[in-house]
Amino acid sequence: MGSRAAGRSRDGVRGHGCSVAPYGHYDDETRRCLTALEGHVDTRRAAAVWGAALAARWQGTPVWFHGATGNLLVADGALTAVIDFGTSGVGDPACDLVIAWGTFSGDSREAFRRTVAQDAGTWARARGWFLWKSLMVMSETLGTDPERTASHHRVIDEVLADHDRFGGVGN
Repeated sequence: MGSRAAGRSRDGVRGHGCSVAPYGHYDDETRRCLTALEGHVDTRRAAAVWGAALAARWQGTPVWFHGATGNLLVADGALTAVIDFGTSGVGDPACDLVIAWGTFSGDSREAFRRTVAQDAGTWARARGWFLWKSLMVMSETLGTDPERTASHHRVIDEVLADHDRFGGVGN
């Protein structure tokens, strides 16, 4: 497995570095989190997002990915630098799409989606990756850290809405 990012992104949600392990590697943990969060998140919709990620297996040639969120420097509305390559690796390009939910929102997320122009399966895997990490953190912080729990609940809701809007593996 690759390492995870340590930086914080929008609303204090910790970075979501990517791994080279197939998504099935995280299936048991994701399903345990869904069970633990029953009544706290819409687990039926979350299971659909996870299922779409599993179904959209990466079959392409591995590509370089940065693998972390919260490491973009912006000045005057323009990207000026990408920093901290400690979680970089070679693998699925979905790794770098997770910033769609951890860093961007609204119009900026839509601009990011248009700019990267990735296929539907890549977006489905990115949603699954971000969902897995947020479910895991939310299940660990539920009842002990209301601020982190709320941040992860918010991004889970955004991932679910994105899945609803773009379909099972839609882009």
